[in-house]
This record gives sequence, C-alpha cells and structure tokens, in this order.
Amino acid sequence: MKKIPQLLIFLSLCFVSNLQAQEQIKPFWFVMLIKGPNRNHDSTTAAKIQAGHMNHMQVMADKGILKVAGPFGEEGDWRGIFILECPTKEQAIEWLKKDPAIAAGRLKYEIKIWYTAPQGSFAPSTPKKE
Repeated sequence: MKKIPQLLIFLSLCFVSNLQAQEQIKPFWFVMLIKGPNRNHDSTTAAKIQAGHMNHMQVMADKGILKVAGPFGEEGDWRGIFILECPTKEQAIEWLKKDPAIAAGRLKYEIKIWYTAPQGSFAPSTPKKE
C-alpha cells in the first residue's frame, strides 16, 4: 500500500512538470524563403534588391522580430529561412511583404507556426533603441 501514495506523488509531479513545460512553450513563425517567379533582374537591380533584403533583416532583428535567418548552402528552390517573433501570423506576413526581395518577386515564402521554449536565441528580447 505504501507504493500507491508514492505513485500518486510521482504522477502529480509529472503532471505539474508537464504543465510548466507547456506554459514555457511559445509560438514563433517559421518562414521558408523560396525562389520567386521573378528572377530575371539585371545584376545591378538584383544587387540593390539583395541589399534591401539584408537591410530589412537588420531592421527586423533590431526590433526583436527576427530571431534566426540564413541561406541554404546549396542551389535549389529553397533559398533560406527566417524565424520571426510576432503576436500573429498577419503581423509576420506584414513584415515579410516589406522585404524588397519578396516585394520584387525574387523570393516567395511559406509560413508555419512553430513552437519552442523561449530560451537561448528564442529568449524574449528588447528591441534596440533607434
């Protein structure tokens, strides 16, 4: 009979631990950047679009929205990823539409909700002062 109270205590601790873990999980927006339909820009225009794309990423990072960004190291339709911290999908899409590479059609995107604990790179951040 002593094992039943111990089992109940163990199960209770597991339940509480699971609830705490769930409370720590936070939604982010995983964005797959994909080769867009309009990639026939001359090299000067393409360079300007790319510079604008990099600048836009810096703006999002400075505001605490962009958590992770980077290109893939091989050719193909998948060009890179973003992970964004925005309250809603609509807000994340607003930021994506401001990206010059997306606006010009050089890139398009797929966006999915993605969950992780807010630790490390995903810890809440304070936007840089402007």
